[in-house]
Amino acid sequence: MTRDELLKALYDETLVGNAPQVLALTQEGLAQDLAPEELLFDALIPSLEEVGARFERGDFFVPEMLIAGKAMAGALEVLRPLLAETGVESVGTFVMGTVKGDVHDIGKNLVDIMLEGAGFRVIDLGVQVAPEKFVAAIEEHRPDIVGFSAFLTTTMPMFKANINALEKAGLRDQVIVMVGGAPVTQEYADAVGADGYASDASAAVARAKELLACRRAAAPA
Repeated sequence: MTRDELLKALYDETLVGNAPQVLALTQEGLAQDLAPEELLFDALIPSLEEVGARFERGDFFVPEMLIAGKAMAGALEVLRPLLAETGVESVGTFVMGTVKGDVHDIGKNLVDIMLEGAGFRVIDLGVQVAPEKFVAAIEEHRPDIVGFSAFLTTTMPMFKANINALEKAGLRDQVIVMVGGAPVTQEYADAVGADGYASDASAAVARAKELLACRRAAAPA
């Protein structure tokens, strides 16, 4: 299989979520001396971007996104340490968690996968994450963005509690705050003082990149 054939096959198999084949092609590519960043930037990321585009058009739904994302996640397990060795820089660092009182994580996990696929370094704090745990993670990892996820209307008020905790710790201005989850709206995100909101995983990646670009453009040289 030529380089181009392998990259095309990797793209196609990621698109349909064929995890065993994605992993096999990733390993075959490395065996053929393809650089890990070639596999990532010339096949895996474009494929996941196409998954996101199909979701936006209504051609793909959450199950297809999850399957494709999981297939790519398997390849990333192999590529991540190799990419670290080659010094490939991530787009940015994203701390993510489901807020205190909420144990839902399917949406959060899908956003994680899509962010990783887009080149972000993701630190997932899991579910039931208390405000002080978010504060500690931001102090430790110095992320560009922190994401709060809530699936219940009863846990959405934790967004404001988390933002208040960041303000109290003197961290609010140092990090972009994004919120999301099934019951969350743009209006609610604005009301609690978040910087960004996204209705789904594909939109979350686009919004994260947009917010990060704006932040970096506004930063003093």
